[in-house]
Amino acid sequence: MRIIYFDGVCNLCNGFVDFVIRQDSMNKFYFASLQGTTAQKELFTQDLGLDTVILSIDGVVSKKSQAVLIIFNELGPFFKIISLLGNCLPTVACDLIYDFVAKNRYRFFGQKETCRVPTASERTRFLP
Repeated sequence: MRIIYFDGVCNLCNGFVDFVIRQDSMNKFYFASLQGTTAQKELFTQDLGLDTVILSIDGVVSKKSQAVLIIFNELGPFFKIISLLGNCLPTVACDLIYDFVAKNRYRFFGQKETCRVPTASERTRFLP
């Protein structure tokens, strides 16, 4: 199972989830808020800081830019090219950019009062 864990109150993170849902025509990904019970249960040994997207594929965890590049790789030919280009850069460089955006995401993009509530059509892809 491919689970994307995200900050449920972050507008940027929710926008990323919306983007993945639109592009993921084969419904490969499931989603769980880092504030939710699934994250608490499944990622108990991981750092649950809210400043990163975490991707778990059958229990193998990726974070930050590597998680995003793996997700892009699964979304179709155009995004696979972006993933390949991103993988040409050193992980340290990608993570520096990722960390800058993550640190400033609320200031740049704002945040919600509460975690997102999935629509009826999205509900089967969201874990508690």
